[in-house]
Amino acid sequence: MLFKKTAAFYVFILLAFSSLFFSCTKKKTNTITVATAANMQYAMKELTNTFTQLTSIKCNIIISSSGKLTAQIKEGAPYDIFVSADMKFPNELNKHGFSATTPKIYAYGKLILWSTKNNIQPSFDLLTSEKIKHIAIANPKTAPYGIAAEEILKKEQLFEHVKHKFVYGESVAQTNQFITTNAAEIGFTAKSVIYSSNIKNKGNWIDINQDNYTSISQGVVILKNSPSNQNQVKQFYNFLFSKKGIEILNKFGYSTK
Repeated sequence: MLFKKTAAFYVFILLAFSSLFFSCTKKKTNTITVATAANMQYAMKELTNTFTQLTSIKCNIIISSSGKLTAQIKEGAPYDIFVSADMKFPNELNKHGFSATTPKIYAYGKLILWSTKNNIQPSFDLLTSEKIKHIAIANPKTAPYGIAAEEILKKEQLFEHVKHKFVYGESVAQTNQFITTNAAEIGFTAKSVIYSSNIKNKGNWIDINQDNYTSISQGVVILKNSPSNQNQVKQFYNFLFSKKGIEILNKFGYSTK
């Protein structure tokens, strides 16, 4: 009798743990983690919201500079997909065995010169004036948009004249913060920011001629250490290249051809 009670107790415990295990597993595999470059912050929010509406698969978004995200991935960060601001960092991860897919371009970014001060109309000539004391720029060591900004300033033969005014953001997101809080009177950033609902029509900006800086080819890879359901991860990866995904990317100022 005691044996039967003991056996029944262990069966009960086993079933309870099994139920808990499968419950946790189900919860875990219904969410994927997308590590995304800061320039994609606003576009990614709409992409993931739309994806979740279509599939019921939830998405956690981790936002930082492409360089910092790459360093985190190398240290074993449990991300599923890396959406970079360039091809350099995805290629680096692929070369060292951290990616499960070959890097693929999902969009081409565009650079703008932007100010949220209403009395400032951005121009290259303005950068050398006393009116501009600080120029926000993303750190070129970790952010491709920072590299593009330095390239254009050197091509315009302005770099040496204005580099003492630079205020470096760790990413495009922090660069935008410097501009929107007027910590910098003007700055170089991703065009996608001006299409976000909370910033749209704020301040003045000008396009930078894309012929004057290296094409910002933005790449994506599925990561080898991805802990989530691979079918769901691939669904989001494919969604980026779908008609709806391209439509959203175009809406935020990215080129997809």
